[in-house]
Amino acid sequence: MLRNGEQAALVTVRKASDEPLFSPVVETRVLAGPDELAFIGSPETDVGNATALARVALRHARPGVRAYVVQGRYEHVNFIWEPAPVRIRVTEVVPPEPPKLFAMAEQVVAFDEDLPPIELVADVVDIRALAAAHPAETYLLPCRGSGVDLGGEVAFLDTRPAERRDWLMVGCERSLQFHRHFYGDEPPWVDICPRRTRPLDDGLTLAKCCLLERGVEFEGSAAVVPWGSNLDEIRRALRWLTGVDTHDEAAVG
Repeated sequence: MLRNGEQAALVTVRKASDEPLFSPVVETRVLAGPDELAFIGSPETDVGNATALARVALRHARPGVRAYVVQGRYEHVNFIWEPAPVRIRVTEVVPPEPPKLFAMAEQVVAFDEDLPPIELVADVVDIRALAAAHPAETYLLPCRGSGVDLGGEVAFLDTRPAERRDWLMVGCERSLQFHRHFYGDEPPWVDICPRRTRPLDDGLTLAKCCLLERGVEFEGSAAVVPWGSNLDEIRRALRWLTGVDTHDEAAVG
């Protein structure tokens, strides 16, 4: 970048050789002049991260500007050209809030500098809405971690209530398996599985499934991770969804 006061331009330079420490410049080309470039001071931004660059650039977007140069954390400078983040839908169950899978995906985006700019979009399966659409006197939820008030009596499968009640289970296939084992039957139930209750072909999607123990499964334009996924599995999923890794590379991690 060349800068003179408030005026700046983005220029590419080609030198004669990469071998010596100093080498003659043999070609220069202007990529963006002052009318096409915005210089942004953003001390909190990690300019080595493409998503962070895209976010700050889009906050300062204006017509005609193609290059955004950001001076960020530690006075480091980087630029992004015509920022266009990859949109990835993150399907998750709430509560608890914020959705755990979404929060973990944001962590991955923040530390993996190989990823392109990404826009994570939360697509929630809300237990409260499901319960409201299926009113019951007593609800059975998979675990106490949901911490939710459904307007009726609530029991939790992970505490294994001693008495089988006339409840509506709001859970997933694994919860149904536990119920069969504990009580010997299947209750009326409402499925909360993000993999089964949300379309996986509606653009790039990151979802999770309790029937998957470890690893990542790929299905159309979706990557599915375990319910108790770790950051490495989510990282592999995001790298495949954005084309950084191939199917085999993402599968083996």
